Amino acid sequence: MREFKASLITIVFIFVALFLYTKLAGPIPLAVNSITTTKNDFLNVEGVGEATAIPDTALISLGVTKTAPTVLDAQNQANTVTNKLTEDLKKLGIDKKDIETINYSINPNYDYASGRQTTTGYVVTQNLQVKIKPIELTNKAIDTATSDGANMVGGVTFTLNDEEKSKLEEQARKQAIQKAKEKAQSIANSAGIKLGRIINVQENTTQPRPIPLMEKSDIGLGGSQTSVEPGQSTISITVTLSYQTY
Repeated sequence: MREFKASLITIVFIFVALFLYTKLAGPIPLAVNSITTTKNDFLNVEGVGEATAIPDTALISLGVTKTAPTVLDAQNQANTVTNKLTEDLKKLGIDKKDIETINYSINPNYDYASGRQTTTGYVVTQNLQVKIKPIELTNKAIDTATSDGANMVGGVTFTLNDEEKSKLEEQARKQAIQKAKEKAQSIANSAGIKLGRIINVQENTTQPRPIPLMEKSDIGLGGSQTSVEPGQSTISITVTLSYQTY
């Protein structure tokens, strides 16, 4: 009986202690996970800008191939043509640094007429890549090359110098951004939404491809004066603007 009373007193004491703690210390804190979600609305628009100019630089591949009974003979013949060509190009006003050797090869020349492989001589091929500025010298350079004995003429392309490219890119970029802004405002007006700040800008540039002229066999080897035209070169820039909307 005494043990029962002691247990009862202990239980009552615990409940009283908890009651007093709650009143004095406040509610017992509970761990709660709080998740805040936000929804952002965006509008992405694209604008395309273009700028066009006449190319001011020509790139030409000029070369010679010579066949002789010995390597030395073939080399001497090819070198004679190449050296004269280089000097004559410089006389036209083409800078030495713009004349670059891009290929030099020596290969045996074989004959299979007897049913077996027989070396009949050697072929030496040398190619120069020439950057021509001003572009008006292109025709004279081609005619000079063929007159000097070059029998590989071609790979003619027209392009723009770096400074001119930068100017065209700036023009195209401004145009693309303006078009993108106008499109965004038009969409917002039609959809009944308001534009916030621009939060992201992306740009994709399409560089002008060098304009190819014609194949090697078609240029400057027919006896008449060469006449080539550079045409036009276009830079295109696409700008994507991302707006917050509300």
